[in-house]
Amino acid sequence: MSQEQVDIKVKDGLCQAWVFTPDGPGPWPSVIFYMDAFGIRPGMKQMAQHVADQGYVVLLPDLFYRYGAYGPLDPKEVLQGDFQAIVGPLMGSTDNHKAGEDTAAFLAYLDSRPDVAGKKVGTVGFCMGGGMALTAAAFYSERIAAAAIFHGGNLATDLSISPHLQATRIKGEVYIAVADNDGSYPPEMAKRFDAAMEAAGVNYRSELYAGKAHGWMKPDMPVYDAEAADRGWAKLSELYARNLR
Repeated sequence: MSQEQVDIKVKDGLCQAWVFTPDGPGPWPSVIFYMDAFGIRPGMKQMAQHVADQGYVVLLPDLFYRYGAYGPLDPKEVLQGDFQAIVGPLMGSTDNHKAGEDTAAFLAYLDSRPDVAGKKVGTVGFCMGGGMALTAAAFYSERIAAAAIFHGGNLATDLSISPHLQATRIKGEVYIAVADNDGSYPPEMAKRFDAAMEAAGVNYRSELYAGKAHGWMKPDMPVYDAEAADRGWAKLSELYARNLR
């Protein structure tokens, strides 16, 4: 396994990113990993490396590059204080559509790497990144063959950047892992999202992780659940094996 840091030229500046690869000569299929609202930190890198170890080149971009320097943040410490005061300005520097536009440069970067196999790409997003991973699948439907969302929030709102409004553009397979203790994705929103996906004929599956809370996949969160995380990683591996290999 290896890790390297790169700068990717995007429309609004330079986006710092990390690339994770498995052991061996490659080449491998590629995955774009959309971070959560706490940004780049050891926990995110650990998760990205976990995906890479399954046999993928994983690109982890810092989507807060428009904001400037920050952190790294410790989610447990942030959650003990004023979450909105600390994280709100960071989240305000990006959104689903901005991240979707950035993805054009991410795809071009992956295309430039000799260790990347083929043109099919997977996306995965956690919390805030979930809507971004899905939006990317819509914006670049000819490239994104599989998209996964873990405890994603605000997936079906009245905002113009709501991911569910892009459902008709999605061609890849979608997997959604949902917590039943998640104020950012209540049951009524889930119904609205599911209806949009079904009406668009998207090949998708939504699974409820009973008794789990928003953020259960992330090892540096107080609600982390190792058993449920193992289940989620297995589902992601199956999704990518079906669509990227």
